Amino acid sequence: MVLKKYTQTQQVVDTLRKHGGYATLGNLYHLVDTKSWATKTPNESIRRIVQQSDEIFRIQPGLWALEECREEIMRKFDIQPQEVKSVEQFTHGYFQGLIVEIGNMKHYTTYVPAQDQNRKFLEKPLKDICSTICIPNFSYENLNNRAKTVDVIWFNDRIMPNSFFEVEHSTDIQNSVAKFCDLQDFYSRFLIVAPQNREEQFDKVMNRTAFKDMKKRISFCSYEDILKQYELMCREQEIRMV
Repeated sequence: MVLKKYTQTQQVVDTLRKHGGYATLGNLYHLVDTKSWATKTPNESIRRIVQQSDEIFRIQPGLWALEECREEIMRKFDIQPQEVKSVEQFTHGYFQGLIVEIGNMKHYTTYVPAQDQNRKFLEKPLKDICSTICIPNFSYENLNNRAKTVDVIWFNDRIMPNSFFEVEHSTDIQNSVAKFCDLQDFYSRFLIVAPQNREEQFDKVMNRTAFKDMKKRISFCSYEDILKQYELMCREQEIRMV
């Protein structure tokens, strides 16, 4: 009897199956045992497999799941494809979570606002992956209160804000820019995180006279940029563990 070859695709599918039917691409890089693969670029092979296999579908950029588990997983994440609001809520929490995870891997203290702490990143509430659920008292009360509403903040070792992130899936970018203007006296990075197709809208907002002093300090960061940074950090973590 001739045994069928255990393919790389089957190995990725089995790995997903063992881990609840879904995984981020960054997690797959270290979950899949690629020691026997005859390639010097196993991560690229995994990326190709999830993109091309009919047995796997994409939930979000960098988040993949098994077709056989589609209904169960969409129900688990409370994603109703026909309801825009449920998709937007999942997307917002997903990218907040990725930003928090990147900050954690960079050894920053990570924070999300109280109103978002029960929002899910995959199956975990955001409060369970953040370093702190209470914003550090880093400034005057009015500035602390303003900062409390920012989607994600990274704090450095001196408990000063290193980076402020606002995730803008579909809401008005101008509101986030105005928030950043109120916090401009901090020596921090300010980033608008949004789908790539919103960069033109971001540029229009930043070209308004009211925001001219902050034009060079606020950056646009696409979802793909966040995903690449997350995957890079996951790979670096894996290398350090070897």
